[in-house]
Amino acid sequence: MRYLVLCLSLLFASACAAQPPAGAIASQAARFRVEVFAQGLDHPWGGAFLPDGRLLLTEKPGRMRLVGTDGRVSPPLSGVPAVAEGGQGGLLDLALAPDFSATRELYFCHSAQLAGGMLTRLVRARLSADATALEAVTPILDATPAQPRGRLQYGCRIAFGPQDGKLYLSTGDRYSDKMRAQRLDDLAGKVLRLERNGAPAAGNPFLGRPGVRPEIFSYGHRNPDGLAFNPATGTLWESEFGPRGGDEVNAILPGRNYGWPLATHGVDYDGSRIGAPTHPGTEQPLRYWVPSISPTGLTFYTGSAFPGWRGNAFLPCLNTPGLLRLTTDGDRVTGEERLLWDKIRMRAVIQGPEGFLYVLTDENDGRVLRISPG
Repeated sequence: MRYLVLCLSLLFASACAAQPPAGAIASQAARFRVEVFAQGLDHPWGGAFLPDGRLLLTEKPGRMRLVGTDGRVSPPLSGVPAVAEGGQGGLLDLALAPDFSATRELYFCHSAQLAGGMLTRLVRARLSADATALEAVTPILDATPAQPRGRLQYGCRIAFGPQDGKLYLSTGDRYSDKMRAQRLDDLAGKVLRLERNGAPAAGNPFLGRPGVRPEIFSYGHRNPDGLAFNPATGTLWESEFGPRGGDEVNAILPGRNYGWPLATHGVDYDGSRIGAPTHPGTEQPLRYWVPSISPTGLTFYTGSAFPGWRGNAFLPCLNTPGLLRLTTDGDRVTGEERLLWDKIRMRAVIQGPEGFLYVLTDENDGRVLRISPG
């Protein structure tokens, strides 16, 4: 195998040399090795492992591919709908239904162009028996209203509740009008809780409230690009981009307001103040970062390959690029470690069936990196 020559930067320690020896790398809780598992991808964005061990993933320009257990990349699947690629838009996250083995049902989200502008769209489909095509492709929810300008901040992560089986979808505020995240008749800047047909889920906090979209589970989010359930508590965690600084990790509770743009620990790109660090009636993050790290995913490690990492949260980061490991105690963040820091823009991290971690890199010639025990 061809091992990456990558650098590790430890929390509360000085940066390592730029060219460490290839081979095992020591973190505070594990020794690991990084290798190129697959390559030749165009900005891979999201993915999930099939029951047979193959990795189904999306490419931002609008393709889906399968990566075999040997790392070979398939031709693009047919049946994938056209996406409005550009800026931060394109074909984004992907999740398998909890009963995929029986139904072959999957869900994905992408930016879509309507007559009134652009929005985030959620789609349901089936993977064909030979895994070469999508079938019964059906859009089931649009994060309306469409926005006539701008191609930024779609959000677009998907998670299934391990206890309730509901589908949770994050949507970005779309950048141009920050206050969309606070409007309850608007699906931008929210975490939505849905039935598998796209309808508002039973028990949602705003069901039956006049003038409020019943799909909303939480609001006041800027660009939430990470969703995962904490296996220790069952709580949904979310990571999101702040503006200049103020990136956050939150524990999402029903009906709560997470502050954007009334409350943020960041400033606007021109340096001007946005809101304040706190605001009445809004939730504070579990952790925030100034300067930015640009967290674009969230995964809790539950495998056995790295016992020292079990229960930790991993965040792939774009800027500063790298992989962030958070130690936790219930729904508290107790510390962090910066792995492979300042080296490669990372878009997603996925736990494999054998307990290894697979990282999707945000590159024109994108790769899947495999992190295995050292």
